[in-house]
Amino acid sequence: PTEQALEDAGYGKGDIDEVILVGGSTRMPQVQEQVEELTGQTPKKNVNPDEAVALGAAIQGGVLSGDVDDIVLLDVTPLSLGVEVKGGLFERLIEKNTTIPTEESKVFTTAADNQTQVQIRVFQGEREIAEENELLGEFALRGIPPAPAGTPQIEVTFAIDENGIVNVSAEDKGSGNQEDITIEGGAGLSDEQIEQMQEEAEEHAEEDQKRRERIEARNQAESTIQRAETLMEENEEAVDDDLRESVEDRIEDVEETLEDDDATKEDYEEATEALAEELQEIGKQMYQEGAQQAAGAAGGAGPGGAAGAGPGGAAGAGPGGAAGPGAGAAGAGAEGQGEEYVDADFEDVDEEDEDEEA
Repeated sequence: PTEQALEDAGYGKGDIDEVILVGGSTRMPQVQEQVEELTGQTPKKNVNPDEAVALGAAIQGGVLSGDVDDIVLLDVTPLSLGVEVKGGLFERLIEKNTTIPTEESKVFTTAADNQTQVQIRVFQGEREIAEENELLGEFALRGIPPAPAGTPQIEVTFAIDENGIVNVSAEDKGSGNQEDITIEGGAGLSDEQIEQMQEEAEEHAEEDQKRRERIEARNQAESTIQRAETLMEENEEAVDDDLRESVEDRIEDVEETLEDDDATKEDYEEATEALAEELQEIGKQMYQEGAQQAAGAAGGAGPGGAAGAGPGGAAGAGPGGAAGPGAGAAGAGAEGQGEEYVDADFEDVDEEDEDEEA
């Protein structure tokens, strides 16, 4: 626990100025020797360890009752809190060692077309796979308007008060429907159980990370198929038959990879990248078609401008002369439109704000 506390705080043994022993068990010589060995500091013994505990408990009681308002005692969450998302991954909303009270929100979305409800499963722990952590509770958010996958905006909020009571709410931003759950006392885990969960997380960290990366690659493959099918449907006339056939072949390759239970992260990524490259070709064709249309419009307007200017100049006056410059200006405007393209501005979005599939 001592080494873990230093690591979580971002400090090393050399950053410690003094060590103060608190609690009756610190009177034991073996405890004092272990502390000195761990910290490299001779612990101070000028504080009564029993009185320090009693004084701290009294102050905390006064803070909670409202009798003491000039002292702030900070508590932290021993384990991370979050929800299960697509693929069984554990998505953290509140990281361990976060000072309470606290509140965090994140926006999620649906994983399937026309999904009208989502199941919010709340977990506590440090494993990357939700089922490996402690389930605190679950509830369903219903009444989501049918829409394509990834369209609904579902905001999940975790709030922990000064008493450690957790309130989790989920709101569909489109319909305004909201559900919540209150969890008192967390999972009721003892210090020993919390320490065991932390040790298991460290022991399986490398394995869990590989599992997470594989699941994320699979999720990305499924999302790319959805994006490809939507893009093909929305731009049916802009995609030629050869490209359509090529994209459909790549979609089949990704689907075959998804059906393979032994597929690796690299297999998913390779199939997804091949499909993504074909989707870029759709974009190229759309821009080329747009450029050709703009060039055609510019070519049609050019002669009209010249013809308008000619008779107007010869007449020197009258309606023809007035119309001449106007027509010429219109031709120049259309021609300029066909000659220059300006890249659109894109706004970067923080990764924390990106939608996660629930």
